[in-house]
Amino acid sequence: MDPERLVRDHTVYACVMGSRAFGLATRDSDTDRRGVFLAPTPLFWRFEKPPTHVEGPAEEQFSWELERFCELALRANPNILECLHSPLVEYADPTGRELLFLRDAFLSRRVHETFTRYALAQRRKLSADVRTHGAPRWKHAMHLLRLLESARDLLRTGILTLDVGDRRESLLAVKRGEVPWPQVEARMTRLSRETDEATDRSPLPAEPDRRRVEAFLHDTRRASAFRAEPVPERPQRQ
Repeated sequence: MDPERLVRDHTVYACVMGSRAFGLATRDSDTDRRGVFLAPTPLFWRFEKPPTHVEGPAEEQFSWELERFCELALRANPNILECLHSPLVEYADPTGRELLFLRDAFLSRRVHETFTRYALAQRRKLSADVRTHGAPRWKHAMHLLRLLESARDLLRTGILTLDVGDRRESLLAVKRGEVPWPQVEARMTRLSRETDEATDRSPLPAEPDRRRVEAFLHDTRRASAFRAEPVPERPQRQ
């Protein structure tokens, strides 16, 4: 099956991400769309399996097949978890609404490791920019601060909130390069420390609810098999 057709005909959940979901959009911000599609079960009965992800068909659009999406969410992938908590949901069919209902099952104290690891990698890139060019990419610095704040608050409260709210202007000042890099670095260090401290007292469970997610996937695949399009006839033996 054409990958783009899977997105067009079998999307179960679609949302807007990036600056618009974070409350940081400006006049020139792109609209980043993310989604989840459910490949019909009979496609998995073939040697050539359906794709785990599809880029497009629209610009700035990226989608994951449901099982791959759940797998990454169970690993506490920051980008995937944030997709499930976008305040800008554009579409959700019954399966998509079940997925949204399940989103707390993916949250666990694993987010400390995955968010921190991602943040550390981004901070190294920013530091390299400073050494090479004398300044970081300020937009990336702003988004790293946002991510660190989000991770800290998630571990403190058990709730993942994307919109930055009243922190918008202070973050946009970083994007505009109005805050000296040493101050930005100090803020990152403080947020990393606060994230570490929040982990031990976090209301989040140690591990995600894998059994609950597997039951959802099983039921969804089974239902898809029963309502699937007819499988092409086998070639006749000569």
